[in-house]
Amino acid sequence: MSRRVVRQSKFRHVFGQAAKADQAYEDIRVSKVTWDSSFCAVNPKFLAIIVEAGGGGAFIVLPLAKTGRVDKNYPLVTGHTAPVLDIDWCPHNDNVIASASDDTTIMVWQIPDYTPMRNITEPIITLEGHSKRVGILSWHPTARNVLLSAGGDNVIIIWNVGTGEVLLSLDDMHPDVIHSVCWNSNGSLLATTCKDKTLRIIDPRKGQVVAERARPHEGTRPLRAVFTADGKLLSTGFSRMSERQLALWDPNNFEEPVALQEMDTSNGVLLPFYDPDSSIIYLCGKGDSSIRYFEITEEPPFVHYLNTFSSKEPQRGMGFMPKRGLDVSKCEIARFYKLHERKCEPIIMTVPRKSDLFQDDLYPDTPGPEPALEADEWLSGQDAEPVLISLRDGYVPPKHRELRVTKRNILDVRPPSGPRRSQSASDAPLSQHTLETLLEEIKALREQVQAQEQRITALENMLCELVDDTD
Repeated sequence: MSRRVVRQSKFRHVFGQAAKADQAYEDIRVSKVTWDSSFCAVNPKFLAIIVEAGGGGAFIVLPLAKTGRVDKNYPLVTGHTAPVLDIDWCPHNDNVIASASDDTTIMVWQIPDYTPMRNITEPIITLEGHSKRVGILSWHPTARNVLLSAGGDNVIIIWNVGTGEVLLSLDDMHPDVIHSVCWNSNGSLLATTCKDKTLRIIDPRKGQVVAERARPHEGTRPLRAVFTADGKLLSTGFSRMSERQLALWDPNNFEEPVALQEMDTSNGVLLPFYDPDSSIIYLCGKGDSSIRYFEITEEPPFVHYLNTFSSKEPQRGMGFMPKRGLDVSKCEIARFYKLHERKCEPIIMTVPRKSDLFQDDLYPDTPGPEPALEADEWLSGQDAEPVLISLRDGYVPPKHRELRVTKRNILDVRPPSGPRRSQSASDAPLSQHTLETLLEEIKALREQVQAQEQRITALENMLCELVDDTD
């Protein structure tokens, strides 16, 4: 009798676990808008969730530590005049988030480290260039201030957020609605899927489709695609019999998939979340109550099913924490933020290990918060891999950094070489938005001081009257 050889992999026993009840975020009215985005974005400092809002679009931003019940009057980020469809944190500044809306605009927001007293209504900048709803946002992985947006007008626009300018507009490549857009690891190529059932690889700076595959999945439901660390593509879609599929493609040979996995029969579009450090793909179906995950390897059969995390409640959306936001002391290799109808629940993926020491093999150096290029350098044709950091001592997010928008000056300019000088408030050029915020704060404080002075005067008068009466 031949013995079955078990494949060796450090990720074979990865398991998922929902956080304890007191670690969830309760009483959040998650958006009910019909759109296949994740509705949630998370970074090492904040959790952002698109919420229901009367008379416009809004999302809520919570510090990660603010778990438990969220007050119904907690300030929102409100500025759009129609529902928000997608949100995405800037990978190079944990206080900056972009939002896209049905109102055709993209807004970029500066989120303060303190909890604001009232709704945030003034974006740092509003980007206007689409003629229909904007449903997809994606920051460039290595270039500072470069943001991609895709709209219902079938156009992809790449912006320099630091100047508000359009760097590139790709307006004749997609004949129908764009379903997903993904950068490769150094931001030199895009992978897009479209309602015309074609998977395309695009060089945005040349304005060329460098490879394409018609009908990578035979079904009619929307496709999704993400790049792997070595430049291959993972796509999710449906078979002709409505079975959900995961396929691995080599862009140099688009004839046949390198591997194809069939899963179950369901209507929910699979949202793929790929971790390049572990080469694991996590598939979260909207309306599902499970997360399936697979390891991608160099040897056949290339795509290896690992396990499924199952729960009772269906998911409305999902946030995926960047690697630098994970707890390395607990061998945590992924963390999801699962949206229910009225709450958000963290789900932690862990590799069981006996040792408490740092596990080098689980945590290779990972992209940090520093960009590798400026926007102009990238536009001129330069490419650079992400600037990596070690997680050996954990990751501490940097303090609040102001995003400055100027008409030809790059925001958040790199510090000069040599000893760092602490910058005082008088050194920093303040944007109009920042000035207005400061003036409002000063006015509010003055009003509080006046009220306190009036109260002190009233108390002194009462004291004098009491003294007179006793005399």
